[in-house]
Amino acid sequence: MLRDSHNRIINYVRLAVTDRCNLRCTYCMPENMQFLQRKELLTYEEILAIMRPLAAAGVNKIRITGGEPFLRRDLMHLLTQLSQSEGIHEIAITTNGVLTAPFIPQLKALGINNINLSLDTLQRDKFKQITHRDQFNAVMHTLDNLLEQDMHVKLNMVVMGGVNTDELLDFAALTAHKRVTVRFIEEMPFNGQGHAFSGQQWNYRKILDTLNQHYELQKLEDAPHSTSLNYHIPGHQGRVGVIAAYSRTFCGTCNRIRITPTGGFKTCLYGHDVLNVRDLLRNGASSDLLMHEIQAALNKRAANGVEAEKGSKQWDSMSMIGG
Repeated sequence: MLRDSHNRIINYVRLAVTDRCNLRCTYCMPENMQFLQRKELLTYEEILAIMRPLAAAGVNKIRITGGEPFLRRDLMHLLTQLSQSEGIHEIAITTNGVLTAPFIPQLKALGINNINLSLDTLQRDKFKQITHRDQFNAVMHTLDNLLEQDMHVKLNMVVMGGVNTDELLDFAALTAHKRVTVRFIEEMPFNGQGHAFSGQQWNYRKILDTLNQHYELQKLEDAPHSTSLNYHIPGHQGRVGVIAAYSRTFCGTCNRIRITPTGGFKTCLYGHDVLNVRDLLRNGASSDLLMHEIQAALNKRAANGVEAEKGSKQWDSMSMIGG
């Protein structure tokens, strides 16, 4: 079983399978993004070679992210292989929803029911302004299809001052008649451009205060290792949550590690890559050596995101890290 230097059990991997995306959200992707060449990406065989020993060491949950994961060719093949891997009990996906709808029946057949759908506005014109693409209808079509198929959907809204803060109540209202969890996320500095971000101003306290001015939020018991503070609005079918992504209030129970599209291994979102599993594999490392290096990295893990951030000169973009 994997443990970090603070005796926290690690059982969750966030795996980014591509840096490419069909949207261009400024808070996520740098201007003039130079995408990776295919040879730089982890192959599916390499991903499986990493996940098998991780699963044997107790990692039982994997979240597939990007970029936009459904841009990766033959993604369903990888998901099928992962779903058949011993020890992997849950596979979840984070997607922007543009290409997702046709795959929903296949996902459900594989037992993949947990989908995080990124959506930062409920207005078509504003969606185009934020993403630089006119794909709002495609995303809403995906949302409707996911809910019709009884998938467990978490709708992730990045709260951006002066951009979409006027829609907080509109997003919360979605939970009245939809079995969806709407999660409001503090904006983070991972835009790859060094631009200002509003995570300090629009922190989780201000988000909750804004919601409480209109709704009587009832606190729910948060699941172990939850990154969100979760609430119920009386009479609503769904739930709302707030993720203190910049305030980092949840670091003490963190059970996750990250692998970037190029095999960069991160023990914290706010830290740099601490090793590269792709390079280890391509240099002939055995599963035992791979796990030795991973455990060695965990033995030096920072206590929290604030500590991990120290010494960072400029953050990578979220599209490179994996959302």
